[in-house]
Amino acid sequence: MSASFEEALDATRGVEGWLSDDQARVLWERARAVPAGGRIVEIGSYRGRSAIVLAYGAAGAGAVVAIDPHAGNDRGPRQIRGTSEEGAADNAAFHANLERAGVADAVRHLRRASREALDDVPGQVDLLYVDGAHRFGPARDDIVRWGRRVRPGGTLLVHDAFSSIGVTAALLSALVLGREFAYAGRSRSLAEYRRAEAPLTARERARNAARQLAQLPWFARNVLVKLALVLRARPLARLLGHRSDEWPY
Repeated sequence: MSASFEEALDATRGVEGWLSDDQARVLWERARAVPAGGRIVEIGSYRGRSAIVLAYGAAGAGAVVAIDPHAGNDRGPRQIRGTSEEGAADNAAFHANLERAGVADAVRHLRRASREALDDVPGQVDLLYVDGAHRFGPARDDIVRWGRRVRPGGTLLVHDAFSSIGVTAALLSALVLGREFAYAGRSRSLAEYRRAEAPLTARERARNAARQLAQLPWFARNVLVKLALVLRARPLARLLGHRSDEWPY
């Protein structure tokens, strides 16, 4: 299957999720760059929006593995705890959406927690997309443990970076002063990192840290926007440049 980004985006219409169109393009382009026989791993699938985009981008050249326990917890930016019934509904919707988009055979779903799925995915990963639990501990665990599986030259994408408090804290503790991943930029809250071919030098690490720390004012703005939305303080949200009732991502 070889399709344009517009076709991939059209296949996601009506699929619930928190992936913006510009972020979807990044996923599609990075999946498209994965070599034949490569591997793409997604942590956190919800109802399949990002998995569809990744599968369209890979076009059958790379294997797409989607990891999500669909347990009802961590269903979105404002629901940490849920019910098993909600998880079952998410799982059913995920598979139905992939089937409708024509990529059901291109995505392998592991209905397990990410920490339990490491042994189910052998070898290195060319593209890792992390959008799982947003609390500090699980987010850091995904970034660190699965990040080790990314091959040199491979790509790590992290959603809700410099937006979610837990995810941002995980990035600051795991990657800001690290030697393996170089920060490549972001599309809104979708941060992109490249696994270095060789450990970063002290100068490269300092520059890398500075580029990431420069995102903190934008992070602070997002936290204030969320606070304004919770308090129903719409004028404050508008003052901060947020024009909708949607959670910023």
